[in-house]
Parts: sequence; C-alpha cells; structure tokens
Amino acid sequence: MLADNRAELIKLANMKMPFGKYQGRFLVDLPEPYLVWYRNKGFPKGKLGEQLQIMYDIKVNGLEDLIRPLVRR
Repeated sequence: MLADNRAELIKLANMKMPFGKYQGRFLVDLPEPYLVWYRNKGFPKGKLGEQLQIMYDIKVNGLEDLIRPLVRR
C-alpha cells in the first residue's frame, strides 16, 4: 500500500500540464489561482482532473514542498 502511494506521488510530482496556458509545466509549478479557477469551474474528467484536484489540496494546505523533491528535472 505504501509503495503504491509513493508511486502515485512520484507520478503526480512529475506530471506536466498537457494543454493550455501552462502547457509543459509541472503541476506542482502551476499557480494556485489557476487551480482555484479549476476548482470553481470543475476539474477535467479522468486522471488529470484527479491529479489537479490533489494538487489543489496540496497547494491550499501549503504542502507543495513535500512534492518538489520528487520532481525529476
């Protein structure tokens, strides 16, 4: 279970925005107001939407520094 969670966090940390104004940016590097906009508008369906929602929760709670070390730059 712990290994699965770690693997998901690593995937989340290394996911890049696939479209739009912030295309190519790591989700952890998206501005918080952009994630708030998605929260109000509705997150996309599927895995990306789930990841954006998790990243919203991480950023709103000031936890992005826990994700940044997992990014492979």
